Amino acid sequence: QVPLVESGGGLVQTGGSLKLSCGASRIGINFNINAMAYYRQAPGKARELVAAAFNDGRTNYADFVKGRFTISRDNLQNTMYLQMNSLQPEDTAVYYCNADLGWKNYWGKGTLVTVSS
Repeated sequence: QVPLVESGGGLVQTGGSLKLSCGASRIGINFNINAMAYYRQAPGKARELVAAAFNDGRTNYADFVKGRFTISRDNLQNTMYLQMNSLQPEDTAVYYCNADLGWKNYWGKGTLVTVSS
């Protein structure tokens, strides 16, 4: 059993939508998760922050997804969602879920998002 369970990736056409989810119940049942975030890594590129959601309700977005992606958290279920709209080919990447406990970080295995032109 893995700490973070990701789902929702797949193939979509340009302009389409996908919703990613990340379950952290195995972590959250024992520890307070300060922040959850999605990162992505495209082939040949460094991993980059996409969006983050904090315990106090704040959210943070990379400029390249502002207005298109929405991050949300269900703190009772310890689940995070990333609604991705108006997807573009440059959004093609492996998307990784991250849970930040402050003293420890957990990473998901990643889910592939492919946007065809």
